[in-house]
Amino acid sequence: MGSVPGVSLLLLVVSLSLLSSPSVHGGKILVFPVDGSHWVNMKLLIQGLHARGHEITVVRTASSWYVKEDSPHYSSITVTLPEAIDIEEQDFFVTFLFKMLTIQKEGASLITFVKFYWEMLGALSNIHKQASQLTVEMFENKTLMQSIRDTQFDVVLIDPGLPAGVLVAHELKLPTVFNVRWITSGEGHFVVAPSPTSYVPTSGNAMSDKMNFGERLKNTFYYVFNTCIDKLIVCPHYDRLVERYFGPDVNFYHLLQGADIWLMRVDFVFEFPRPTMPNIAYIGGFQCQPAKPLPTELEEFVQSSGEHGFILMSLGTLVQGLPVEITSEIAAAFAQLPQKVIWRHAGEPPSNLGNNTLLMKWLPQNDLLGHPKIKAFVAHGGTNGIYESIYNGVPIVGIPLLFDQFENCLRMEARGAAKVLDATKLTRQNFLEVIQEVIHNPSYRNNMKRLSALHRDKPMHPLETGLFWIEFVMRNKGASHLRTESYKMPWYAYYSVDVICLLITVLLTLTVIVVGSIRFLCCRLCRRRKTKQE
Repeated sequence: MGSVPGVSLLLLVVSLSLLSSPSVHGGKILVFPVDGSHWVNMKLLIQGLHARGHEITVVRTASSWYVKEDSPHYSSITVTLPEAIDIEEQDFFVTFLFKMLTIQKEGASLITFVKFYWEMLGALSNIHKQASQLTVEMFENKTLMQSIRDTQFDVVLIDPGLPAGVLVAHELKLPTVFNVRWITSGEGHFVVAPSPTSYVPTSGNAMSDKMNFGERLKNTFYYVFNTCIDKLIVCPHYDRLVERYFGPDVNFYHLLQGADIWLMRVDFVFEFPRPTMPNIAYIGGFQCQPAKPLPTELEEFVQSSGEHGFILMSLGTLVQGLPVEITSEIAAAFAQLPQKVIWRHAGEPPSNLGNNTLLMKWLPQNDLLGHPKIKAFVAHGGTNGIYESIYNGVPIVGIPLLFDQFENCLRMEARGAAKVLDATKLTRQNFLEVIQEVIHNPSYRNNMKRLSALHRDKPMHPLETGLFWIEFVMRNKGASHLRTESYKMPWYAYYSVDVICLLITVLLTLTVIVVGSIRFLCCRLCRRRKTKQE
């Protein structure tokens, strides 16, 4: 990610540009973030809201390693949980990644599929079980809840990936804004907007929007599978709390679907075209900003690349390193390139590291992506990195590792702006060939430059859009006029099954009447002819 001064400059520009628009001065906002890379996004919104004069209070757990207790931009409420949430443990994703890669190496088979999802679903259930305890700890602390009520917040800003804040917002009877891409069941659109599986890829299914019959069948399977996971694995943890604190008449999923505004962290430069809803605002790339000058030593290293330029590699904030056998293959391929390489790597340095490769534990990613000498970006496919790459027009070599990264990389590959490799099948030879293709084939850079131009061609910066809609909800005490109530309809009414059944019944009845009448008339006519003949 970029450095702090650049973020401050972006926030200053946004604040100045919003001075002429309607605003809410001195509003109070309660925030429920998710730790890790999600916090990087939420923090930008918090800083923007703070710059606009709002008071922000962030609810965090005592074990959080990204969401700090002290900050100049917000005050915090720290809740101690009986058991730390797994994703707040720094080594969780490294351990989980090693397990997933080991399973995937076994190849595509039913056994591999079962083992993969058995491991993933076990971890998913445990994470939501731990996260749901945040609600319990808050609700059982009467003093804390009364203090929150006395503060008289105007809105609750929530990352619904871990939706404990949804229950708290309902208890406080406050309007909600989601900073969202992922929810309990997968991609957020699937619970708030029509999502035909005929051309909308389902979460977990790395596929484009152009599907043949077999692919549509597979996509439908994944949709049903994801729904079963959500209903049987994830939601029960929250359903029990809803019944315990709100009674049997309140439905957890209805609380989730009833958010006033969904700030969706994508746009249609990245996402495939699909149906949407009036209360969805698209803020994909809101963390992007113009590149700033590099630190002196880093700039000297980049300039030493000469006409060949340099390659940047980063696997994001959550994964600290790949298995040694993979990093050795990557290092060997890098050593054969004429380009310089800057590699964000926190693990043990590969023994075969080339002289052209610089390892860094942290780097100014956006500033490097905006440098004129960059040739390609080797990335895991996280949304933040992909949008920074789009913003700066840098083609991608994708090595997806976990979760949505496979789908993200596929979207860029479908647009001709990336080439994707399977981490479990990566060798120094195929990795080298892919890098050389992306660097030397101008179509990848040209396609990414086109995406960059489309992404930037907007009436306002995505961060401005996000801040506007949060303040809109605060000014108007919600946005119910933009929210459909269709989620409260029975399934047979939503899909008009009752109407279709009635129409079929009427059609069958008319058919029977018409056919019966024709047969009756034919019989009468035949009898008359027979009588005349006699």
